[in-house]
Amino acid sequence: MTDNITSTGEEEEKTIYDELHDAPPKKKLKLTWVGKLGVTVVAFWVVMALIGPYIAPFHEADIIADDSYLPAFSTDSEGTYILGTDYLERDILSRIIWGARTTIGISFVATLLAYMMGVTLGIGAAVAGGWTDMILSRANDAILSLPSIMLGLLIVVALGTSIPILILTASLIYAASVFRIARALGQDIMVIDFVEAARVRGEGLWWVISREVLPNAAMPLATDFGLRLVFVVLFISSLSFLGLGIQPPAADWGSMVRQNLSGLGYGSYASVWPALAIASFTISINLIVDDISAKSGGSLAKKMI
Repeated sequence: MTDNITSTGEEEEKTIYDELHDAPPKKKLKLTWVGKLGVTVVAFWVVMALIGPYIAPFHEADIIADDSYLPAFSTDSEGTYILGTDYLERDILSRIIWGARTTIGISFVATLLAYMMGVTLGIGAAVAGGWTDMILSRANDAILSLPSIMLGLLIVVALGTSIPILILTASLIYAASVFRIARALGQDIMVIDFVEAARVRGEGLWWVISREVLPNAAMPLATDFGLRLVFVVLFISSLSFLGLGIQPPAADWGSMVRQNLSGLGYGSYASVWPALAIASFTISINLIVDDISAKSGGSLAKKMI
């Protein structure tokens, strides 16, 4: 009799737990060789931005060569110029290394600020809905309707070309794009069953945002962060190329391209090296983003703008 009751209880317990799905296994991010190559190049430039000025052969503002537009591997009494010299007889390699800190550092800070503003307002609009969502979305659409370079030029000309102004300008312009993707992700997540279940349990709004919405939006947002960083790097470099970005004597990849364009007529590659630095950094980030997006079936790329 006791054995029958025990076996019946075990069968009922087994039946109940058989209906529950196993927890999904933790996924590890696996990159192809293309993605790993991109990570290697990006890591190299990040290291250069952190320690480059301490290992650069010369200071970014030092005028040390005997002549301008010296070819690569030129040597004089001051030393060897691996990438040659620029129009003011400065070492190109040293200025590229110093410029990595300026270009990447300013772009990273601006992108971080853009994400802080865009994600906060985007998730807030998706969760709040109603008039709040409509007002924020229409204001965001107004910013997106303006060309980024034109808007950046207007702000910089009006307020100046200091580094804080450049960071604030880039962050405000690209926060609009971040708002758009954060709002789209928030709206998708808010209608999923586990969010509805949390609301039925009586969980507060902040609990739903911090425990349900943000963790599930973290991966797409982190991937989009890399893409947005590329846009900000190109934006800052474009302003510098136009003479309204980083001002001399500070080294910046965009301004280095503009300043040394005349060297092309003398067969100098002084403007090519910083252009290659910009290309290698931005293309490598794109390779990483594309690799991660491909792993998710392209769903991330569809949300990115």
